Amino acid sequence: MPRYALLVLPATNRVYAEASIDLTRAELGVFSAAVLDGRLTDVAEERLGGVPYVTFGVAEPLGARDVAYLSQLSSEYALFELREQRELSGEGSGAPVLSPVTLTPLDQFDDDLLTIQKYVGKTNEFFTKLLLNVTVLASASAGDMLDRRLRILDPLCGRGTTLNQVLMYGWDAAGIEIDGKDVEAYSGFLRTYLKRKRLKHQAELTPIRRDRKVLGRRFHVTLAADKAAYKSGDALDLTVVNADTRRARDFFRSGSFDAIVTDAPYGVQHGSRSGGPGELSRSPLDLLSAALPGWVDLLRPGGALGMSWNTHVARREDAAAALTAAGLEVCDDTAYLGFRHRVDQAILRDVLVARKPRG
Repeated sequence: MPRYALLVLPATNRVYAEASIDLTRAELGVFSAAVLDGRLTDVAEERLGGVPYVTFGVAEPLGARDVAYLSQLSSEYALFELREQRELSGEGSGAPVLSPVTLTPLDQFDDDLLTIQKYVGKTNEFFTKLLLNVTVLASASAGDMLDRRLRILDPLCGRGTTLNQVLMYGWDAAGIEIDGKDVEAYSGFLRTYLKRKRLKHQAELTPIRRDRKVLGRRFHVTLAADKAAYKSGDALDLTVVNADTRRARDFFRSGSFDAIVTDAPYGVQHGSRSGGPGELSRSPLDLLSAALPGWVDLLRPGGALGMSWNTHVARREDAAAALTAAGLEVCDDTAYLGFRHRVDQAILRDVLVARKPRG
Protein backbone atom coordinates (compact mmCIF):
# COMPACT_ATOMS: atom_id res chain seq x y z
CA MET A 1 0.00 0.00 0.00
CA PRO A 2 1.49 3.38 -0.99
CA ARG A 3 2.09 5.70 1.94
CA TYR A 4 2.44 9.47 2.00
CA ALA A 5 3.81 12.00 4.46
CA LEU A 6 2.55 15.55 4.73
CA LEU A 7 4.80 18.21 6.24
CA VAL A 8 2.77 20.84 8.07
CA LEU A 9 3.49 24.54 7.61
CA PRO A 10 5.28 26.13 10.55
CA ALA A 11 2.73 28.45 12.20
CA THR A 12 3.82 31.78 13.66
CA ASN A 13 1.12 31.42 16.31
CA ARG A 14 2.48 28.98 18.91
CA VAL A 15 -0.92 27.87 20.18
CA TYR A 16 -2.22 27.19 16.67
CA ALA A 17 1.00 25.33 15.85
CA GLU A 18 0.31 22.97 18.76
CA ALA A 19 -3.11 22.16 17.31
CA SER A 20 -2.07 22.04 13.66
CA ILE A 21 -1.30 18.31 13.49
CA ASP A 22 -4.70 17.29 14.86
CA LEU A 23 -6.47 19.85 12.67
CA THR A 24 -4.63 18.57 9.59
CA ARG A 25 -5.65 15.00 10.38
CA ALA A 26 -9.28 16.09 10.68
CA GLU A 27 -9.11 18.11 7.47
CA LEU A 28 -7.58 15.14 5.63
CA GLY A 29 -10.51 13.06 6.83
CA VAL A 30 -12.96 15.52 5.28
CA PHE A 31 -11.06 15.61 1.97
CA SER A 32 -10.95 11.82 1.92
CA ALA A 33 -14.69 11.44 2.52
CA ALA A 34 -15.77 14.24 0.17
CA VAL A 35 -13.60 13.95 -2.95
CA LEU A 36 -11.29 10.93 -2.54
CA ASP A 37 -13.94 8.22 -2.10
CA GLY A 38 -12.75 7.54 1.47
CA ARG A 39 -9.53 6.03 0.17
CA LEU A 40 -7.15 7.56 2.73
CA THR A 41 -6.41 5.20 5.60
CA ASP A 42 -4.31 5.13 8.77
CA VAL A 43 -4.06 8.91 9.05
CA ALA A 44 -1.64 9.50 11.92
CA GLU A 45 1.15 11.64 13.29
CA GLU A 46 4.61 10.20 12.68
CA ARG A 47 8.09 11.57 13.36
CA LEU A 48 10.58 11.19 10.53
CA GLY A 49 14.09 12.40 11.20
CA GLY A 50 12.79 13.98 14.39
CA VAL A 51 10.24 16.10 12.49
CA PRO A 52 6.47 15.56 12.88
CA TYR A 53 4.54 14.61 9.75
CA VAL A 54 0.97 13.55 9.09
CA THR A 55 1.14 10.20 7.30
CA PHE A 56 -1.55 8.21 5.52
CA GLY A 57 -1.96 5.22 3.25
CA VAL A 58 -3.97 4.69 0.09
CA ALA A 59 -4.75 1.48 -1.82
CA GLU A 60 -3.41 2.86 -5.13
CA PRO A 61 -0.92 5.71 -5.75
CA LEU A 62 -2.52 9.14 -5.78
CA GLY A 63 -3.49 10.34 -9.24
CA ALA A 64 -3.02 13.87 -10.54
CA ARG A 65 -6.54 14.95 -9.55
CA ASP A 66 -6.16 13.42 -6.07
CA VAL A 67 -2.99 15.44 -5.59
CA ALA A 68 -4.72 18.56 -6.90
CA TYR A 69 -7.39 18.24 -4.20
CA LEU A 70 -4.81 17.61 -1.47
CA SER A 71 -2.79 20.59 -2.68
CA GLN A 72 -5.46 22.84 -1.14
CA LEU A 73 -4.95 21.60 2.44
CA SER A 74 -4.76 24.58 4.76
CA SER A 75 -1.53 23.77 6.64
CA GLU A 76 0.33 21.86 3.96
CA TYR A 77 3.95 22.77 3.38
CA ALA A 78 5.05 19.75 1.33
CA LEU A 79 3.81 16.28 0.39
CA PHE A 80 6.03 13.22 -0.04
CA GLU A 81 5.55 9.64 -1.09
CA LEU A 82 7.14 7.39 1.52
CA ARG A 83 9.37 4.69 0.11
CA GLU A 84 11.90 2.37 1.66
CA GLN A 85 15.54 2.42 0.63
CA ARG A 86 15.45 -1.24 -0.38
CA GLU A 87 12.38 -0.56 -2.54
CA LEU A 88 14.44 1.93 -4.57
CA SER A 89 17.79 0.16 -4.72
CA GLY A 90 17.02 -3.45 -3.92
CA GLU A 91 19.11 -3.25 -0.77
CA GLY A 92 19.46 -1.25 2.41
CA SER A 93 18.00 -1.12 5.87
CA GLY A 94 14.45 -0.18 4.91
CA ALA A 95 14.81 3.39 6.19
CA PRO A 96 12.10 5.66 4.73
CA VAL A 97 12.93 7.86 1.75
CA LEU A 98 10.82 10.93 1.04
CA SER A 99 10.01 11.39 -2.65
CA PRO A 100 8.51 14.86 -3.26
CA VAL A 101 5.07 15.12 -4.82
CA THR A 102 4.50 18.25 -6.93
CA LEU A 103 1.63 20.29 -5.51
CA THR A 104 -0.81 22.37 -7.59
CA PRO A 105 -2.47 24.91 -5.30
CA LEU A 106 -5.25 27.09 -6.69
CA ASP A 107 -3.57 30.27 -5.44
CA GLN A 108 -4.04 33.16 -7.85
CA PHE A 109 -2.17 35.86 -5.89
CA ASP A 110 0.89 36.25 -3.67
CA ASP A 111 0.34 34.96 -0.14
CA ASP A 112 0.84 38.42 1.37
CA LEU A 113 -2.78 39.07 0.42
CA LEU A 114 -3.48 36.89 3.47
CA THR A 115 -0.55 37.64 5.74
CA ILE A 116 0.14 41.37 5.44
CA GLN A 117 -2.84 42.54 7.52
CA LYS A 118 -2.14 42.61 11.25
CA TYR A 119 -4.76 43.65 13.79
CA VAL A 120 -6.20 42.55 17.12
CA GLY A 121 -8.78 39.81 16.69
CA LYS A 122 -7.66 38.69 13.23
CA THR A 123 -8.44 35.03 12.57
CA ASN A 124 -5.42 32.88 11.77
CA GLU A 125 -5.26 32.65 7.97
CA PHE A 126 -4.47 28.91 8.06
CA PHE A 127 -7.64 28.32 10.06
CA THR A 128 -9.64 30.55 7.72
CA LYS A 129 -8.56 28.37 4.79
CA LEU A 130 -9.42 25.21 6.73
CA LEU A 131 -12.92 26.51 7.50
CA LEU A 132 -13.47 27.45 3.86
CA ASN A 133 -12.23 24.04 2.69
CA VAL A 134 -14.35 21.88 4.97
CA THR A 135 -17.46 23.95 4.23
CA VAL A 136 -17.10 23.71 0.45
CA LEU A 137 -16.30 20.00 0.77
CA ALA A 138 -19.63 19.47 2.55
CA SER A 139 -21.54 21.12 -0.30
CA ALA A 140 -22.77 19.85 -3.64
CA SER A 141 -19.90 21.86 -5.17
CA ALA A 142 -17.17 19.77 -3.52
CA GLY A 143 -16.12 18.00 -6.70
CA ASP A 144 -16.13 21.30 -8.61
CA MET A 145 -13.73 23.21 -6.40
CA LEU A 146 -10.85 22.66 -8.84
CA ASP A 147 -12.81 23.45 -11.98
CA ARG A 148 -15.52 26.03 -11.40
CA ARG A 149 -15.57 29.55 -10.01
CA LEU A 150 -17.58 29.25 -6.81
CA ARG A 151 -19.34 32.12 -5.05
CA ILE A 152 -18.80 32.42 -1.32
CA LEU A 153 -20.40 34.70 1.30
CA ASP A 154 -19.03 35.68 4.69
CA PRO A 155 -21.94 37.39 6.46
CA LEU A 156 -19.73 38.58 9.35
CA CYS A 157 -16.67 39.43 7.30
CA GLY A 158 -14.81 41.91 9.54
CA ARG A 159 -11.70 43.05 7.72
CA GLY A 160 -11.89 40.42 5.03
CA THR A 161 -9.64 37.49 5.93
CA THR A 162 -12.15 34.98 4.53
CA LEU A 163 -12.79 37.13 1.46
CA ASN A 164 -9.07 37.26 0.71
CA GLN A 165 -8.80 33.47 0.87
CA VAL A 166 -11.75 33.15 -1.51
CA LEU A 167 -9.98 35.49 -3.94
CA MET A 168 -6.78 33.45 -3.58
CA TYR A 169 -8.72 30.45 -4.89
CA GLY A 170 -9.91 32.47 -7.89
CA TRP A 171 -13.53 32.49 -6.71
CA ASP A 172 -16.05 35.32 -6.31
CA ALA A 173 -16.42 36.71 -2.79
CA ALA A 174 -19.08 38.65 -0.91
CA GLY A 175 -19.31 39.87 2.65
CA ILE A 176 -21.52 41.74 5.08
CA GLU A 177 -20.09 43.78 7.95
CA ILE A 178 -21.96 46.14 10.27
CA ASP A 179 -18.85 47.98 11.50
CA GLY A 180 -18.14 50.85 9.10
CA LYS A 181 -14.57 51.22 10.36
CA ASP A 182 -13.81 47.60 9.45
CA VAL A 183 -15.23 48.09 5.96
CA GLU A 184 -13.18 51.25 5.46
CA ALA A 185 -10.04 49.51 6.74
CA TYR A 186 -10.57 46.59 4.36
CA SER A 187 -11.33 48.91 1.46
CA GLY A 188 -8.14 50.86 2.12
CA PHE A 189 -6.05 47.72 2.44
CA LEU A 190 -7.32 46.06 -0.72
CA ARG A 191 -7.04 49.19 -2.87
CA THR A 192 -3.47 49.72 -1.70
CA TYR A 193 -2.60 46.06 -2.23
CA LEU A 194 -3.96 45.97 -5.78
CA LYS A 195 -2.18 49.19 -6.72
CA ARG A 196 1.11 48.08 -5.21
CA LYS A 197 0.93 44.75 -7.02
CA ARG A 198 -0.10 46.53 -10.24
CA LEU A 199 -3.11 44.28 -10.63
CA LYS A 200 -5.79 45.41 -13.04
CA HIS A 201 -8.94 46.35 -11.12
CA GLN A 202 -11.78 48.75 -10.52
CA ALA A 203 -12.94 49.60 -6.99
CA GLU A 204 -15.61 51.87 -5.57
CA LEU A 205 -17.34 52.46 -2.24
CA THR A 206 -20.84 53.79 -2.75
CA PRO A 207 -24.07 54.24 -0.75
CA ILE A 208 -26.90 51.75 -1.19
CA ARG A 209 -30.17 53.60 -1.71
CA ARG A 210 -33.68 52.22 -1.93
CA ASP A 211 -36.97 54.13 -1.80
CA ARG A 212 -34.94 57.30 -1.20
CA LYS A 213 -33.39 55.77 1.92
CA VAL A 214 -29.75 54.85 2.48
CA LEU A 215 -29.63 51.19 3.57
CA GLY A 216 -25.86 50.96 3.85
CA ARG A 217 -22.71 51.14 1.75
CA ARG A 218 -21.28 48.81 -0.86
CA PHE A 219 -17.58 48.24 -1.56
CA HIS A 220 -17.36 46.64 -4.99
CA VAL A 221 -14.21 45.46 -6.77
CA THR A 222 -13.55 43.68 -10.04
CA LEU A 223 -10.01 42.34 -10.32
CA ALA A 224 -7.89 39.76 -12.07
CA ALA A 225 -4.54 38.12 -11.52
CA ASP A 226 -3.34 39.19 -14.98
CA LYS A 227 -4.24 41.79 -17.59
CA ALA A 228 -5.33 39.26 -20.20
CA ALA A 229 -7.98 37.79 -17.89
CA TYR A 230 -9.26 41.24 -16.97
CA LYS A 231 -9.39 42.38 -20.59
CA SER A 232 -11.28 39.26 -21.67
CA GLY A 233 -13.96 39.87 -19.03
CA ASP A 234 -12.78 37.02 -16.81
CA ALA A 235 -12.43 39.22 -13.73
CA LEU A 236 -13.19 38.17 -10.16
CA ASP A 237 -16.02 39.91 -8.34
CA LEU A 238 -15.83 41.10 -4.72
CA THR A 239 -18.70 42.82 -2.92
CA VAL A 240 -18.76 43.94 0.72
CA VAL A 241 -21.93 45.44 2.15
CA ASN A 242 -21.68 47.70 5.20
CA ALA A 243 -24.99 46.83 6.87
CA ASP A 244 -26.73 44.58 9.40
CA THR A 245 -26.30 40.91 8.49
CA ARG A 246 -29.89 40.22 9.53
CA ARG A 247 -30.90 42.07 6.37
CA ALA A 248 -28.78 39.90 4.07
CA ARG A 249 -31.69 39.25 1.72
CA ASP A 250 -31.93 42.97 0.99
CA PHE A 251 -28.53 42.92 -0.73
CA PHE A 252 -28.09 39.55 -2.47
CA ARG A 253 -30.27 37.24 -4.57
CA SER A 254 -31.82 34.09 -3.12
CA GLY A 255 -29.91 30.93 -3.98
CA SER A 256 -26.86 32.77 -5.27
CA PHE A 257 -24.05 31.32 -3.10
CA ASP A 258 -22.36 27.93 -3.15
CA ALA A 259 -21.26 28.28 0.47
CA ILE A 260 -21.47 30.59 3.45
CA VAL A 261 -18.40 30.69 5.70
CA THR A 262 -18.04 32.77 8.84
CA ASP A 263 -16.11 33.12 12.06
CA ALA A 264 -18.79 34.02 14.62
CA PRO A 265 -18.13 36.60 17.37
CA TYR A 266 -16.21 35.04 20.24
CA GLY A 267 -17.65 37.17 23.02
CA VAL A 268 -14.10 38.33 23.89
CA GLN A 269 -12.73 40.75 21.30
CA HIS A 270 -16.11 41.07 19.63
CA GLY A 271 -19.73 40.85 20.66
CA SER A 272 -22.65 39.99 18.42
CA ARG A 273 -25.32 42.57 17.70
CA SER A 274 -28.68 40.88 18.09
CA GLY A 275 -30.89 43.66 19.42
CA GLY A 276 -31.07 47.39 18.93
CA PRO A 277 -28.16 49.73 18.26
CA GLY A 278 -25.38 49.32 20.78
CA GLU A 279 -26.76 46.06 22.18
CA LEU A 280 -24.08 43.39 22.32
CA SER A 281 -24.37 39.76 23.38
CA ARG A 282 -21.50 37.49 24.38
CA SER A 283 -23.26 34.53 22.77
CA PRO A 284 -23.47 34.16 18.98
CA LEU A 285 -26.72 32.19 19.33
CA ASP A 286 -28.93 35.28 19.52
CA LEU A 287 -27.37 36.60 16.33
CA LEU A 288 -27.66 33.22 14.61
CA SER A 289 -31.34 32.81 15.38
CA ALA A 290 -32.04 36.26 13.90
CA ALA A 291 -29.75 36.02 10.86
CA LEU A 292 -29.92 32.35 9.80
CA PRO A 293 -33.21 32.53 7.86
CA GLY A 294 -31.72 35.16 5.56
CA TRP A 295 -28.40 33.36 5.21
CA VAL A 296 -30.03 30.05 4.37
CA ASP A 297 -32.21 31.72 1.75
CA LEU A 298 -29.05 32.96 -0.01
CA LEU A 299 -27.60 29.44 -0.29
CA ARG A 300 -28.11 27.38 -3.42
CA PRO A 301 -29.80 23.99 -2.89
CA GLY A 302 -26.99 21.67 -1.85
CA GLY A 303 -24.94 24.60 -0.55
CA ALA A 304 -23.24 24.47 2.84
CA LEU A 305 -22.81 26.81 5.77
CA GLY A 306 -19.70 26.57 7.93
CA MET A 307 -19.08 28.52 11.11
CA SER A 308 -16.51 28.62 13.86
CA TRP A 309 -17.22 29.98 17.32
CA ASN A 310 -16.10 30.00 20.94
CA THR A 311 -17.58 27.02 22.76
CA HIS A 312 -17.14 28.84 26.09
CA VAL A 313 -20.05 31.12 25.15
CA ALA A 314 -22.23 28.65 23.20
CA ARG A 315 -22.47 24.87 23.40
CA ARG A 316 -22.06 22.83 20.22
CA GLU A 317 -25.45 21.20 20.79
CA ASP A 318 -27.15 24.60 20.91
CA ALA A 319 -25.37 25.89 17.81
CA ALA A 320 -26.29 22.70 15.93
CA ALA A 321 -29.91 23.06 17.04
CA ALA A 322 -30.00 26.61 15.63
CA LEU A 323 -28.76 25.39 12.24
CA THR A 324 -31.24 22.52 12.23
CA ALA A 325 -34.10 24.86 13.11
CA ALA A 326 -33.14 26.96 10.08
CA GLY A 327 -33.65 23.95 7.79
CA LEU A 328 -30.03 22.78 7.46
CA GLU A 329 -28.64 19.26 7.86
CA VAL A 330 -25.72 19.29 10.29
CA CYS A 331 -22.61 17.28 9.35
CA ASP A 332 -22.00 15.12 12.41
CA ASP A 333 -19.91 12.31 10.95
CA THR A 334 -16.53 11.60 12.53
CA ALA A 335 -14.55 13.68 10.04
CA TYR A 336 -16.32 16.86 11.24
CA LEU A 337 -15.85 16.24 14.96
CA GLY A 338 -12.09 16.75 15.16
CA PHE A 339 -11.74 20.53 14.83
CA ARG A 340 -12.11 21.75 18.41
CA HIS A 341 -8.91 23.47 19.59
CA ARG A 342 -7.73 26.10 22.02
CA VAL A 343 -7.03 29.61 20.73
CA ASP A 344 -6.19 31.17 24.09
CA GLN A 345 -7.31 30.90 27.72
CA ALA A 346 -10.71 32.45 26.96
CA ILE A 347 -11.41 30.80 23.58
CA LEU A 348 -11.98 27.14 22.79
CA ARG A 349 -12.86 27.19 19.10
CA ASP A 350 -14.89 24.61 17.21
CA VAL A 351 -16.28 24.17 13.69
CA LEU A 352 -19.84 23.33 12.70
CA VAL A 353 -20.88 22.67 9.09
CA ALA A 354 -24.38 22.06 7.74
CA ARG A 355 -25.90 21.50 4.29
CA LYS A 356 -28.98 22.96 2.65
CA PRO A 357 -31.14 20.13 1.26
CA ARG A 358 -31.18 19.89 -2.53
CA GLY A 359 -34.90 19.33 -2.80
